[in-house]
Amino acid sequence: MSYQIMIVVLSAPLSFLLTTFVALLQPGLRPQFVKRSLMLAALWGLPVSMLGAIAVVRHGLLESPLFGIAGLGFSVRLDPLTATMFVMIALLSVVIAKYCLNYLDGDDRQGVFLGRLAMTIASVEMLVLSGNLAILMIAWITTSLTLHKLLVFYPNRQRAVLAARKKFIVARIGDVCLFVAAGLLYFEYGTGNLEVLFTSVNSMREVGQMVFSVELSAVLIAIAAILKSAQFPTHGWLVEVMETPTPVSALLHAGILNAGPYLIVRMAYIIDGTLVAPYLLIGVGGITALFASTVLLTQPAVKVALGYSSAAHMGFMLVVCGLGVYPAAMLHLVAHSFYKAHAFLSSGSVIEAARASRVKLPSRLRNPGRVALTLLLAMFLYGVSAMVWGVDPVHDPALMAIGAFLVMGLAQLLAPALDSQGGLQGSLLASGLAVGVTTAFFSLEAGAHVILHEVLPHRQALGTGMVALTAVISISFAAVILFQIFEVNRSRSRLTRQLAIHLRNGFYANAIFDNLIGALRLSTHH
Repeated sequence: MSYQIMIVVLSAPLSFLLTTFVALLQPGLRPQFVKRSLMLAALWGLPVSMLGAIAVVRHGLLESPLFGIAGLGFSVRLDPLTATMFVMIALLSVVIAKYCLNYLDGDDRQGVFLGRLAMTIASVEMLVLSGNLAILMIAWITTSLTLHKLLVFYPNRQRAVLAARKKFIVARIGDVCLFVAAGLLYFEYGTGNLEVLFTSVNSMREVGQMVFSVELSAVLIAIAAILKSAQFPTHGWLVEVMETPTPVSALLHAGILNAGPYLIVRMAYIIDGTLVAPYLLIGVGGITALFASTVLLTQPAVKVALGYSSAAHMGFMLVVCGLGVYPAAMLHLVAHSFYKAHAFLSSGSVIEAARASRVKLPSRLRNPGRVALTLLLAMFLYGVSAMVWGVDPVHDPALMAIGAFLVMGLAQLLAPALDSQGGLQGSLLASGLAVGVTTAFFSLEAGAHVILHEVLPHRQALGTGMVALTAVISISFAAVILFQIFEVNRSRSRLTRQLAIHLRNGFYANAIFDNLIGALRLSTHH
């Protein structure tokens, strides 16, 4: 029975691969057969992914036989994490495929574009279905290479080509890190089967014996995820590839960029319990989230701001992974994917822009008393919700850190209404929204925990050093948010104007990185 389910599941990426071959026959203008093939492949993925999810609910972990030698080769794995990602990718594929049907009408290489898009989706699906280190590694690299072909689809757009080449360099470094990590794990345990690896490492962790090869593997996996997710200071390419077709941006930000956090969650048994990797994830992810979420506020271009937003979200996910709260990271990943797909696919809507331009927000007072009330209300909402759901943040520093981020987000939501000249109606509306956000967070996080707890390690107690690092990041975020609350709309402030200039240029980190890797000297001829 499981063998038959695996064949059906594999038909989803294979149908996209078939579309790629169909595109070879119709690479040019108005490729009707390619369009039908792409849409059918996307629609077929929906029932297939649902079937996979139902099979996991009924049978638990499912694995296909290994086609390979010496424990390495091709095998498919279905578990709650795989099913969650598979369903998400299937839904996004339908939306993006539908958008693409008319997007490049009139382009003499429309068939080529659709074929490359189909190949990229097939690679992403194989990445989440991988049950062996060998196929995981191949899918990881193929996803990056097929994305690169989409990013340079218009070779005459020199900035896009240059950004894609920067991304290519960063991605290859990440590939080497993941390859070495996979090699270390294979030679330590003599197999590439993910389930055997997870069981072996978990057994060693429980008895307090973690060998150096696993420690080093965890660090290399963390670096690979960091590079894949465009974290500081390698984030520059992400905000420079906006000249690519809009569906590529949607696929990149809603799908492929999430491969970094997904890799950490997938390899959670390798990461969890090691010494250095969690610090690396929290440190780099926290710095990126703080940096990118601040810089995006100064960007005049919508897509560039969305690029910084994606980098910030990836940073938050890595921080949560470093804290060991993997279900919350997956909740964030899924929510971000759908939000960002919608944001990019609707970014050109002049109607929405016109509507937004007519919205007049009340003037802000920047009253310390009202700001303090905002913070107290946010903490009250978090505390009540935590109590209702049986969460004890006082004795769980990881949840306390996530709670601190949630409180700061709620403060940002409440401040425009409570610290303004708006009326009672606006304050009540903002408070209602805050209650809804808090309730949704705790409800969905609890649901994610129920779905994924069987395939993820139990949360470990945080050491003193990690608590200190998390506290520094949380305090930094709080300081920035308070600065934003008090400085908003103060256009005559000299400090604000000076800071805005540096922020708009990302504190020139991208230029420094360009100089380090010689990106500015790369030829822009494709």
